[in-house]
Amino acid sequence: MYQDFQAELSWASLHMPRTRDAISSLPSLDGIRLACNIHLDLKMAPLVEGLLSRGCEVFLTTCNPTTVQDDVVKYLVDKGATAHAWRDMSNADWSDSFDKALAWKPTHLCEMGADLTTRLHEKVQLNETVPSIVAGLEATGSGITRLNGMQPEYPIFNWDDLPVKEGLHNRHMVGLSAWQTFFQTTHLTLHEKVVVVIGYGLVGQGVAASAKAFGAQVKVAELDPARALQAKYDGWPVVDLGNAVKDADVIATATGGYGVVSAKHLDAMKEGTFILNVGHVAQEIDVPYLKENANHSEPIPYVNAYTLNGKTLFLLADGSMFNLTAGYGDSLNAFDVTLAVMAAGIGHIVGEGSTHKNGLYLLPEKAWRTAL
Repeated sequence: MYQDFQAELSWASLHMPRTRDAISSLPSLDGIRLACNIHLDLKMAPLVEGLLSRGCEVFLTTCNPTTVQDDVVKYLVDKGATAHAWRDMSNADWSDSFDKALAWKPTHLCEMGADLTTRLHEKVQLNETVPSIVAGLEATGSGITRLNGMQPEYPIFNWDDLPVKEGLHNRHMVGLSAWQTFFQTTHLTLHEKVVVVIGYGLVGQGVAASAKAFGAQVKVAELDPARALQAKYDGWPVVDLGNAVKDADVIATATGGYGVVSAKHLDAMKEGTFILNVGHVAQEIDVPYLKENANHSEPIPYVNAYTLNGKTLFLLADGSMFNLTAGYGDSLNAFDVTLAVMAAGIGHIVGEGSTHKNGLYLLPEKAWRTAL
């Protein structure tokens, strides 16, 4: 059953030496119950398998149902993990997975998006019984934004803002993998195309730079004055989104926010516009508006055609995180750095980090430096 998967996993593990070293440096994890709310693709398997080998009990949920690889989940369950996640699970099942993870009584959390912490704090406010969490990790900017709006009941360590993650994964890999996925999915290039990148954080910067490298004419839409100024200094035309969508051939959202591309924007787009999202949340684009008001077809996998007011718009991966839903995401060698830091972070929250007071902290350099 696992013949092809085992070959892929062996290939992935071969090219992730930093992750292997970081896992081997972990202490015994006997007695640790770690609930992971993460992307469940091939690249995560070496980490979870390694944690299990160190004695850790692991519960797997997903931070995005469209990025789950079912063979990965089955493999890890057979290795000893507990899981409640599958590809394209319903919103109700996805929400239920957070409750199941907490009912499993984890001691620690490892998250991408803060869904488990958010659910736990909702239960606290309702005076429901919740597990006693020792410490947690958070890996995404959208998760950190959510955590900034609450008072955590335990120490949580932010590793999204580490230079090694910001400068590698956020700035370079997301943009590169997004356009690679665009090419393999649509069988088109970016030559002669106007690409509008929405958001000029580190992810947006990488999306813009990679698009230009692949031949696009790039414009940036950014509401934050400081980031808009940075985009101008980097040489990009900074445009008003309401006007820019009228002429764009490709629109890429990279904000991690909600409702960035609204119904009004969709109505203003021209025939044949491609729309894709590489932010963490699937709600950056008003997909419900398209589903309720447009005729839908899928001419080729992951290219969703919506005919709206006499024109056809192409929504890639139906608005979900495009580079991981339709593609492979980061390269193995680049993600090896990310995963090694993640493993080191887990070592921190089961060790010194567990003694911190409640609150949100940046993962200290001494906790992750050796993973490089």
